[in-house]
Amino acid sequence: MTATLIDGKSFAATLRARVAEHVQRLKADGLTPGLAVVLVGEDPASEVYVRNKGRQTIEAGMQSFEHKLPADTPEAELLDLVARLNADPSVHGILVQLPLPRHMDADKVINAIDPAKDVDGFHISNVGLLGTGQKSMVPCTPLGCLMMLRDHLGDLSGLNAVVVGRSNIVGKPMAQLLLGESCTVTIAHSRTRDLAEVCRRADILVAAVGRPEMIPGDWIKPGATVIDVGINRVERDGKPRLVGDVDFASASRVAGAITPVPGGVGPMTIACLLANTVTACCRANGLPEPEGLTA
Repeated sequence: MTATLIDGKSFAATLRARVAEHVQRLKADGLTPGLAVVLVGEDPASEVYVRNKGRQTIEAGMQSFEHKLPADTPEAELLDLVARLNADPSVHGILVQLPLPRHMDADKVINAIDPAKDVDGFHISNVGLLGTGQKSMVPCTPLGCLMMLRDHLGDLSGLNAVVVGRSNIVGKPMAQLLLGESCTVTIAHSRTRDLAEVCRRADILVAAVGRPEMIPGDWIKPGATVIDVGINRVERDGKPRLVGDVDFASASRVAGAITPVPGGVGPMTIACLLANTVTACCRANGLPEPEGLTA
């Protein structure tokens, strides 16, 4: 058996097209969604990511506001910028690119963002709303995972889901979303006893630990759906390669469906950021939320 490939690249392209359609409808009513991205310092990976976000925002017909600050910017200056963006009616989504320089308190900065404009879904208010099953801004990567799972499996109700990883960015919100779909959810991590056996019970296995190829095929239940969130750089035959947290070669012989790395979850993250910005714009203006763009 060879697993069905869940093509995140193609799914993300479809989602971006849906976002662009909705943006056109909003623009016809005189409303243009706007996304502000703030980058502090010169982290090369962050710079590439911010550039991609800006390009895709413009391609979707939205306004892109980029703010680049030097690494030695005082925290108070960044907080002032966030306050100005909060007050700007043309900005519907605000994203402060992480990691921040060491002299800045990331939690303080994130929690200074207006929760209604927090398109990353990291503000403590949005975390609490998601955890209690209320309307919130949902973190982009877990939202993308959920969209792909729904598309592939349809109804997720009653399925056993195991999330390996307990980060605030992926693991915890992913578990909350799966609970919201009426899955039976286990959060596993590096301290989990007999992790292999826990993984083998999963109808849905979401790997988000940040360890290259940690989960081999014999940890996977035959026919399970595997969502690999990991993006790890390794060297193979003297060349750099991207691999996931799952050993793709052995897992794809056991799983029913699997996301590749690269080309799986990664492209969905920015597409969901655009979707969240449109959702935030609609909410801010008392308009119906766009179908298919939210959790």
